[in-house]
Amino acid sequence: MLPNVTLTPAAAKFIQRVLRFSGLPPTAGFRLLVSPGGCSGYSSEFSAEAALQDGEQLLEVQGLRFFLPAQSRLLLDGATIDFVETPTQSGLSFSHPGQASCACSSAESAAPGAAAGVTKIDVGTIARGRPASAALAS
Repeated sequence: MLPNVTLTPAAAKFIQRVLRFSGLPPTAGFRLLVSPGGCSGYSSEFSAEAALQDGEQLLEVQGLRFFLPAQSRLLLDGATIDFVETPTQSGLSFSHPGQASCACSSAESAAPGAAAGVTKIDVGTIARGRPASAALAS
């Protein structure tokens, strides 16, 4: 089952650029690996890829191709993907509307002011051919 994902215009523009500048053919996709991690948050990795790998499914959102393994499909269902840019950082954020915030104090690696259930991926982590680790934000 494919997830229901909302993509903001800012996120779509960012992902289009990643794919366009990857040097891959127009049929390339955005591999998005999402796993639980941290306090009410996600650990995420992404890369531009030429083709699906075994166990992945293709999700098309606004004309963009996402290559999603099973765990990512489950965690992304109902998520909104946005691109956030502030004077000190920029990256993708993933949020689930209505998700309860964390009540524990173990989120020391969280970015200041980050909302619960949001993961930031710095622009500098963009890699072609292999996923780059992302910083956990909540």
